[in-house]
Amino acid sequence: MAPTSLTGFLPLCVCLVLTPGFAEAGKLLVVPMDGSHWFTMRAVVEKLIHRGHEVVVVMPEVSWQLGKSLNFTVKTYSTSYTLEDQDREFMAFSNYCWETRDLTILSLIMSPTGTFFELFLSHCRSLFNDTKLVTYLKESSFDAVLTDPFDLCGLIIAKYFSLPSVAFTRGPFCHYLEEGTQCPSPISYVPRGVSGLSDTMTLRERVRNQILHLEERLFCHYMFKSGLEIASEILQTPVTSYDLYSHTSIWLLRTDFVFDYPKPVMPNMVFIGGINCNRGKPLPEVSYLFFSSLRSPGFGFKMNDSLLHRNLPFVCHVCNFFLVE
Repeated sequence: MAPTSLTGFLPLCVCLVLTPGFAEAGKLLVVPMDGSHWFTMRAVVEKLIHRGHEVVVVMPEVSWQLGKSLNFTVKTYSTSYTLEDQDREFMAFSNYCWETRDLTILSLIMSPTGTFFELFLSHCRSLFNDTKLVTYLKESSFDAVLTDPFDLCGLIIAKYFSLPSVAFTRGPFCHYLEEGTQCPSPISYVPRGVSGLSDTMTLRERVRNQILHLEERLFCHYMFKSGLEIASEILQTPVTSYDLYSHTSIWLLRTDFVFDYPKPVMPNMVFIGGINCNRGKPLPEVSYLFFSSLRSPGFGFKMNDSLLHRNLPFVCHVCNFFLVE
């Protein structure tokens, strides 16, 4: 978990990067990604609004988290799939990831869960099929697009409307960060993301790292094949991943340089700290008698009813942990 001070500076750093001056406000188009990626971005968006910026968030009607706790302008569009379809495909994909012992780029490509990526990326076609929404975006004269680059739709929108884009991410999948920023990433010293290697590799590990790098170059574009086809369809020209990722003006990386492997960085790569999950709640107060009772046979509780009721969620979690163990 990121330090509290590091997480607290996240909204401030984003504001400083996105604004040329403290007194000047801008008009920002936000294209978020669903799921846990939205938790951190939502905090940044709310802070930008608090600082006087005009923010418009574009999101699909079908989503897990995007429709919750919104106090800013939202534009939605219909999708060709339902929430049940999204849940089903994601569960199939996540189960495959948990069951596969050696998960690599190639194993993901060859998996029977490729329809998840097609479903996940198809919403961008639905957005551009909404002519009323596209006209609104065109006439709104936004200053920039804030997006999560894992979802190609924000990058497509930025390129379609010729807007500068700000990528808000822990790091895009595969080699697209290095490719988009033209940043060197020496294979002998910088392990690939799925390798599990350290930055002090033996000769055998460096050979393995090179193979993984080649595997990414050969197969990564297949994961986003449907997204690139949609981009080519919308932009009416053949589009590659490099065309989309190289269009990004600033990369706001939700990590810290000291937490990552030593490697070169480019001037438009800004480390802002932060984590990719929802803000946690304080732990409830638990009586010492509860922990001492766990050591006794039968796990007899010695707390009064009010204390037990107040701490029931935590009690169930701890009990479940001990029973599993």
